[in-house]
Amino acid sequence: MFAVIRSGGKQYKVQEGETLDIELVEFPAEGEKKLSISDVLLVGNGDKFSVGNPLLSGATVGIELVDEVKARKVTAYKYRRREGYHRTVGHRQKLARVKITSISL
Repeated sequence: MFAVIRSGGKQYKVQEGETLDIELVEFPAEGEKKLSISDVLLVGNGDKFSVGNPLLSGATVGIELVDEVKARKVTAYKYRRREGYHRTVGHRQKLARVKITSISL
């Protein structure tokens, strides 16, 4: 069984037991490690598919926080010609490494 979820403006195809990096999400409590995502776009089981318009009502994907990590550094250069101005800026996106615990329809 697999599902397509939406998190942080991106779509991910997930299966139960899989680990993936998504944009950092807010968990309800400080020590809480489990959360359910209700932004489910599609659920497939073998040859049967359930497609939402745009979301499936009642479908949830349970996730468990494994770790908080940072993505690779993205470097951007700012430059203005003939002005002696140049600047290097960088950014590292914070990510949540999560494990998919359940997919329910």
